[in-house]
Amino acid sequence: MTAAENVCYTLINVPMDSEPPSEISLKNDLEKGDVKLKTEALKKVIIMILNGEKLPGLLMTIIRFVLPLQDHTIKKLLLVFWEIVPKTTPDGRLLQEMILVCDAYRKDLQHPNEFIRGSTLRFLCKLKEAELLEPLMPAIRTCLEHRHSYVRRNAVLAIYTIYRNFEHLIPDAPELIHDFLVNEKDASCKRNAFMMLIHADQDRALDYLSTCIDQVQTFGDILQLVIVELIYKVCHANPSERARFIRCIYNLLQSSSPAVKYEAAGTLVTLSSAPTAIKAAAQCYIDLIIKESDNNVKLIVLDRLIELKEHPSHERVLQDLVMDILRVLSTPDLEVRKKTLQLALDLVSSRNVEELVIVLKKEVIKTNNVTEHEDTDKYRQLLVRTLHSCSVRFPDMAANVIPVLMEFLSDNNEAAAADVLEFVREAIQRFDNLRPLIVEKMLEVFHAIKSVKIYRGALWILGEYCSTKEDIQSVMTEVRRSLGEIPIVESEIKKEAGELKPEEEVSVGPAQKLVTEMGTYATQSALSSSRPAKKEEDRPPLRGFLLDGDFFVAASLATTLTKIALRYVSLVQEKKKQNSFNAEAMLLMATILHLGKSSLPKKPITDDDVDRISLCLKVLSECSPLMNDIFNKECRQSLSHMLSAKLEEEKLSQKKESEKRNVTIQPDDPISFMQLTAKNEMSSKEDQFQLSLLAAMGNTQRKEAADPLASKLNKVTQLTGFSDPVYAEAYVHVNQYDIVLDVLVVNQTSDTLQNCTLELATLGDLKLVEKPSPLTLAPHDFANIKANVKVASTENGIIFGNVVYDVSGAASDRNCVVLSDIHIDIMDYIQPASCTDAEFRQMWAEFEWENKVTVNTNIVDLNEYLQHILKSTNMKCLTPEKALSGYCGFMAANLYARSIFGEDALANVSIEKPIHLGPEAPVTGHIRIRAKSQGMALSLGDKINLSQKKTSL
Repeated sequence: MTAAENVCYTLINVPMDSEPPSEISLKNDLEKGDVKLKTEALKKVIIMILNGEKLPGLLMTIIRFVLPLQDHTIKKLLLVFWEIVPKTTPDGRLLQEMILVCDAYRKDLQHPNEFIRGSTLRFLCKLKEAELLEPLMPAIRTCLEHRHSYVRRNAVLAIYTIYRNFEHLIPDAPELIHDFLVNEKDASCKRNAFMMLIHADQDRALDYLSTCIDQVQTFGDILQLVIVELIYKVCHANPSERARFIRCIYNLLQSSSPAVKYEAAGTLVTLSSAPTAIKAAAQCYIDLIIKESDNNVKLIVLDRLIELKEHPSHERVLQDLVMDILRVLSTPDLEVRKKTLQLALDLVSSRNVEELVIVLKKEVIKTNNVTEHEDTDKYRQLLVRTLHSCSVRFPDMAANVIPVLMEFLSDNNEAAAADVLEFVREAIQRFDNLRPLIVEKMLEVFHAIKSVKIYRGALWILGEYCSTKEDIQSVMTEVRRSLGEIPIVESEIKKEAGELKPEEEVSVGPAQKLVTEMGTYATQSALSSSRPAKKEEDRPPLRGFLLDGDFFVAASLATTLTKIALRYVSLVQEKKKQNSFNAEAMLLMATILHLGKSSLPKKPITDDDVDRISLCLKVLSECSPLMNDIFNKECRQSLSHMLSAKLEEEKLSQKKESEKRNVTIQPDDPISFMQLTAKNEMSSKEDQFQLSLLAAMGNTQRKEAADPLASKLNKVTQLTGFSDPVYAEAYVHVNQYDIVLDVLVVNQTSDTLQNCTLELATLGDLKLVEKPSPLTLAPHDFANIKANVKVASTENGIIFGNVVYDVSGAASDRNCVVLSDIHIDIMDYIQPASCTDAEFRQMWAEFEWENKVTVNTNIVDLNEYLQHILKSTNMKCLTPEKALSGYCGFMAANLYARSIFGEDALANVSIEKPIHLGPEAPVTGHIRIRAKSQGMALSLGDKINLSQKKTSL
């Protein structure tokens, strides 16, 4: 351990602007001042000693004039002073004056005031001089019998640390504490005593636990937590003890403390894999999630449930608890609901799918009655997707689900309605027996659909799957109803003229004549402003979309009308009826074309839509068998191809997941011996308490890469040159939200460097937490300085600075060595993530920062380049493998990733192989990156630019 890493108990914040006082003035204050002055002087002495001053002349002054005082503040400050003051001579012998101090502390240990006794006992925990502690041992022992619990619990801690550091001073400590524990009533004293026995003499701790194992439920939660830790450690080291203590752990699952229940459930899972144990632990976790109000706690415990599910043998047990898990949906937080639904979906089986669907249907209906909240729509979407997945996996459920969900096609929230539509489209294609039901429900809700995008989808489904004469007639009726009076242009002009007459009579304000686009007169008055709004409300939906200038829906309508007209011709033999139906369809298309070319809509019709409607008119007028095949067979085939590809992809990903989870042991697999395994293997056999402690301290044991060279050395950055007077290098350790810089500073000169300080500054969204304290470096000495930097968002940060120092005896100014910049890699914060195509498009449209990176690489294969980009940016490819397979000279793919701060990063790779330049020509093209923040977009672009070229190994 280096000097800088010695255990430090005393951290005092001091303003450095004041001039340090002289030793003489301090001595004077300590001798002659009143209590207040002595207190201030003592504080200054402590600060000076912490800054490296020795002040040997003040030691006797403090013993004579300050030590006898009874003031509590002074006594507390003296404890700090005696902790930090040097207590030995340069050759390592104890100073003579310390005997007087020792006597003063013996008196304090017998003081009638419990605060003074307790704080003195706490101070003794920090003493490392056995000669000072030896005379105090009888007084410490008597403190175990003090009336006040504060004194007793600190006495136990003092005995524990003395026993750990100097066993010869109190060899009978475990026996003494065991006897104390048996008779003690206070929870905190019992906890400290039990804690000591766990670490000092585990057998005695177990003996004590055995005597009171039936009363464990009555203990306080702090003692119960320590008991759980002991049982875990004992059973971890000696599995044969499990049977003895497992009943105790079961009992602790009923504890009133959530912390104890959580730890007991975690311990139970590691001790036993019996179904009853797993069920009890899972039930305990579910209760914790429901009863705890903190969303972070809910998410942490949900993660534990998800971990349980990963184990193949535990999954069966959890399947029986799906209904209990769904109780968590009562939580309003969207993230908790999302995880819960995903977990329920993973656990659903044919045994419980019916119950699951009933609960989800109730939840969907509930969202309809809730007052609109920003998360209600997203929650409804989640529920729709979950029901969709259930119906695809268990087709029998689809008939129950569809009628409920189709009500939401008329929902104001387009995203939820789009999910329902996607589900309906898949269901109607897959389940032939449900087609009549779906068509019937679709016709019922058709007129109420408010969103143009949903309207288009509904038209397509009706046009594709209406197969009976009655259904076709119903579709035509609904379309006519939705379009209103035709021809549209004439009826709209009449309406304009007809509605303006009464307005002229009613107008109250000064009327002003205006000429409309058609050349007719309009009148504007004080009352007329509400009229157009009413007129728009009364419009049928499809007519409204067309007058708003959305003619894409007209192209969809033309295709639908063509399909049903062609189907009607094949179903009905009478020529008159055939011609009448075709004529009606052609009239609708012609009137829409007329409207598009007129000046009534807000936006004129586009050429593409004109072409599509004209094509449909031509098809209907000719009725060729080829066109009939294309419209009525090929469309459906392309949908079935798409759905089967999607299903295949899902099955493949599920197969990969199950392969990951199934732990198969091959005949020639090596046997793992626990004593010989590396730290990062057999994680279930590791001491979980130790792991959680390391995680809390930021020293998480990450699995290192397979390459043995991928060690810490890869992250060491050289900060100065080898010929500089001070050499410095830094190891950059990135935790989740902070970066620890471990800087090695080496004095390469023959002089002593005083006040050697590491001065750092940051650029980007980084913040230096604390200023590293100055050091004194002997000739050719070295030291480690640690600095913490907080990270607030995902962007490339830079840390720069210098090392400044004074040379002892030199009269010159401070010397300075400038350090190289440390670049913080964005990749430590980016993780691959997935989202749906619709979400990707929505984010792509919303995000305002775009960074276009030109491809400049030496890679010649398109797929290899894409894999290289994915590997170097940590992003996930959303484009299915099927779409990327094959070779056609160009490739487009969507990539997505999310940072640990919840920021999204999107990228679109559009690359091609310039064939005219020969087979060895490198890939060309562009990568467009979009993000919400500028930093993310720029940083990701820089990362791609830096890593585009493949380095030759």
